[in-house]
Amino acid sequence: METDVIIEEQDFQTGGVAVVSTAHAVHDTYTAYLPALLPLLIEKFSLTNTAAGLLSVFMQIPSLLQPLIGHIADRKNLKMLIILTPATTGVAMSLLGVAPGYGFLVILLLLAGISSAALHAVGPVVGSMMSGSKLGKGMSFWMVAGELGRALGPLIMVSVVGLLSLEKLPWLMIFGLGASVFLYSKLNGITTLPKKEPTKIHWKTALRDMSKVMIPVTFIILARSMMLSSLTIYLPIFMTDQGASLWVAGASLTILQVSGMVGAFLAGGLSDRFGRRLMLIISYVATPILMYLFIQSKNAMQIPLLILLGFFAVSVVPVIMAIVLENANENRSFANGVYMAVSFIIQALATLLVGIISDAVNLQVTFTISAGLVFLGLPFILMLPKSTKNE
Repeated sequence: METDVIIEEQDFQTGGVAVVSTAHAVHDTYTAYLPALLPLLIEKFSLTNTAAGLLSVFMQIPSLLQPLIGHIADRKNLKMLIILTPATTGVAMSLLGVAPGYGFLVILLLLAGISSAALHAVGPVVGSMMSGSKLGKGMSFWMVAGELGRALGPLIMVSVVGLLSLEKLPWLMIFGLGASVFLYSKLNGITTLPKKEPTKIHWKTALRDMSKVMIPVTFIILARSMMLSSLTIYLPIFMTDQGASLWVAGASLTILQVSGMVGAFLAGGLSDRFGRRLMLIISYVATPILMYLFIQSKNAMQIPLLILLGFFAVSVVPVIMAIVLENANENRSFANGVYMAVSFIIQALATLLVGIISDAVNLQVTFTISAGLVFLGLPFILMLPKSTKNE
């Protein structure tokens, strides 16, 4: 009988981190279909921006399960959650193309959300255990994979719809099924349990211990939440409102995510060397300025601004994750689950709020408001614990 391997916590294991990150890449390729699909779903089902944004909220609601999943992962081997998520999410998201009504869309997105909650509660922790002392680098691998998936997803979806039809989207589930088979062959002997026996502390005590980090992190996430929803969910609608084709709207999202992938790759490693807080401050100053410029730009000028926006706006995610994980040496999966749940729920509410405001006024005004709110996160960055001697 095969014995599960306890992950050593010393050297950076490039191969292992890359395999775990593959699950993130494939999973996020499928979830990235939704923003690019929204203009089509709005037309097909006669939806308002609020109703369209609510679809994203349904996919994020299951993130409430992440602290529970993380708590269990500290005590039980949940490697199968990483293995099965690409197949589960692939099936659910691919079937959106043949959904007969809004209710069926909700069911499929809830299923994809449960799968997403499972992956995001467990995957980063396994990656962090394989990263040793280079935690920022490990989280960059994880985030780059996700950004790659989110960059490819819109292009794949609009290409299939453009060349074939919306009804042919279910054929794309085969890649998720294949990815799960691949992950099973590579991760079958890995355990999600930490090297050392986890400390048996009550979840309330763990939450109290996390508060010195999670309180400022929560406000940091809040400050950028509307901006992130505007760019990652409503950008295709914003572009089509300006007269862009569906393909151009989907491509704009891909440009944003590709540049975000580069930013995420660099920021994690740089934060290991120069400090997490410095990377956050740079992002929180540059992002709103670039977003204001993007809102006022037209046509070809939007492309370089989208590149810079993706680079500075997305790069902070692995940095924030590294902050949470390095301050939770015990019960790391639970800490990550709490962080991911807080992040996803805030993002869900921000997505709904952007839809409501844009229906009341318009997306241009909503984008402007969301950019200004980012500056409010700066004081809370200074409340975070220092991560290097350079801070």
